[in-house]
Amino acid sequence: MTWFVFARVLFVAAVAYSASLVRPVHDLALINVLFGAGLAGLVVVFETQLRDTAVSSILGAVIGGTVGLTIAKTITTTLFWADSTDGRVAFLHTVTLLALTYLGLVLGGRKGEWLEPARLIGLFRATAPKKHFKILDTSVIIDGRIADICETGFLDGTLVIPQFVLKELQFVADSSDPMKRNRGRRGLDILQKVQKMTNLDVVISDVDFPDVKEVDLKLIELARSLEGKIVTNDFNLNKVAELRGVHVLNINELANSLKPVVLPGEYMKVFILKEGREYNQGVAYLDDGTMVVVDNGRKMISKNIDVVVTSVLQTTAGKMIFGRYIEPAGEAQRTPLEGEVTAETPTAPTSQTASFRRPRAVQQT
Repeated sequence: MTWFVFARVLFVAAVAYSASLVRPVHDLALINVLFGAGLAGLVVVFETQLRDTAVSSILGAVIGGTVGLTIAKTITTTLFWADSTDGRVAFLHTVTLLALTYLGLVLGGRKGEWLEPARLIGLFRATAPKKHFKILDTSVIIDGRIADICETGFLDGTLVIPQFVLKELQFVADSSDPMKRNRGRRGLDILQKVQKMTNLDVVISDVDFPDVKEVDLKLIELARSLEGKIVTNDFNLNKVAELRGVHVLNINELANSLKPVVLPGEYMKVFILKEGREYNQGVAYLDDGTMVVVDNGRKMISKNIDVVVTSVLQTTAGKMIFGRYIEPAGEAQRTPLEGEVTAETPTAPTSQTASFRRPRAVQQT
């Protein structure tokens, strides 16, 4: 930072000194020094405004300004062939040059995202059309499951990682909170793993939206400009993006859709891990993390038991299964169906393997 300040001061001093030697506006050296310093100051202010501007926008502005100047020169040479000493002709000549050059700069800067590598891939590679852009947000990178999903080939096309997401991820990795720091570093490791995969393209996008402050809104604007989809597990971002017409791939919804389907009346074999909130309830978990609340299961903690499913509750956070343990004294002896899989008590208390089957007949009590 100190180097940039020194370079700016040196630039202003050099321009002011050059103006004092050339004296472009007045014979007095002081007036020329002030003129040169003011002109250099304007250049420095312009440079600081460009500091957060994407390289593609700057390049687009340069190309647009050059095209605008060329068109203006062609028009003035063709139409304003009259004597340039005429004040009206000279005025029209100058206004045309300035107006078309300005329009070229502005339009080129606004359309600079077309020069992004992701855009160019979509234009020149038929296997990666624009609709196949997948933009990753910070939460899905830190989550880590995106690497496994990419490795299995469920995501195709081009993965776009915005520069502002990388900045947010680096900010989390540099946090003073050990838990946040570990999550940020894990996210960076996940990105490195994804970049090394050969079955998809990974692009770092420099497109930014300086007028938009929130990262979620920047993701939505980028997805709209690329006509791509946002990959996230953030529920709020999912809702806001859908309201704005942006398609979202939520990996939590994918995980819920892959959970086994159970129906009321089916039998399951579960391991009761702990007691529930209500009286005489026990709690078990399936391998995918689904909670199973078992009535009459409190006294069977740390045991494998058969339960009958009574209801299934689907929420935004996931699925909950409610069942009832039928004591042996009140339960008719069942013979296992062909192909039924049973599970032994798991070695780790955090995981559980369950088997379930539909009964041939449910006896009404």
